[in-house]
Amino acid sequence: MQKNNYEKTLKFVVLLSIKNQNYFLPKNMVQQIISNSFKKAKKLPLNKQSKYILFSDCHRGDNSFADDFVKNRNIYYHALRNYFEKGYTYIELGDGVELWENRNFNEIFYAHKDIFMLLREFHLENRLHMLWGNHDMILNNPKTASNLFDTYFDKISATEKDFLKGISFEESILLEPEGLDKNILLIHGHQADFFNYVLWKWSRFLVRFLWKPLQIIGIKDPTSPAKNFIELIKVERRLKKWILANNNQMIIAGHTHRPRFPNPNELPYFNDGSCIHPRSITGIEIENMQISLIKWHIISHNDGTMQIVKTILEGPQSIALYLK
Repeated sequence: MQKNNYEKTLKFVVLLSIKNQNYFLPKNMVQQIISNSFKKAKKLPLNKQSKYILFSDCHRGDNSFADDFVKNRNIYYHALRNYFEKGYTYIELGDGVELWENRNFNEIFYAHKDIFMLLREFHLENRLHMLWGNHDMILNNPKTASNLFDTYFDKISATEKDFLKGISFEESILLEPEGLDKNILLIHGHQADFFNYVLWKWSRFLVRFLWKPLQIIGIKDPTSPAKNFIELIKVERRLKKWILANNNQMIIAGHTHRPRFPNPNELPYFNDGSCIHPRSITGIEIENMQISLIKWHIISHNDGTMQIVKTILEGPQSIALYLK
């Protein structure tokens, strides 16, 4: 009972502060933030030969109790290896590394070195594109990104070795479909979340010093759309409002951790989900100008063996149907 009262009090204080901050905002500030992301997006081609896999919200941590990625790391590695061997280009839609709960990237790197070395294989073949989200927003600074990702220290040889040298972390990407007038905007999605975009340093402070230690006793961060359904709905509503105001511009995002795959007659808002669902990861595949929502998960066989498999949750649907 005491825990419940404590949790309610914390949520009330934090949510009240958010409400007061929003009270003084220009009415369309969030919409303008999304528009700015659209204007400065990096452009990538999309045609029948293109093969893209989109994941987000891995939140790779330091293998501690707060590392949400650990439970799905083997599923993720198997899926990503599969996509590498099949010639896909990997696009990560932000929050790939958990830099709010962790200050030391080296601890994250060594906790998941096999994953990062696989990302390096994509990078060496120019098949890796990374966005920054709110939990790795410091990567919007090219110098910071270079310091963290250009090289790593190899403990065996005691030397610095190339890692993702030259990688750039973008805020947004535009996929430009061949033969179609419209395009596809890829963002993390926190652009529609004022508290986690404009006030991200304050939000990071709360996560690092308040919500992370409270995870031990089961208290969740009420400001996160992934853990607060009301905030999730608000983020989705703002994204859909922008889509309507911009000629039904197609968006693929992450951030909320809730997979979304509309019908062709609905607003073209897609969400790839996350890589920290219970016992599964979700993502979006684009191949042969078609889009699908997929899930990688573990199944158990009657003989006691387990297998990592892919299930198509929605699609494939022709991308052209969403770009009319």
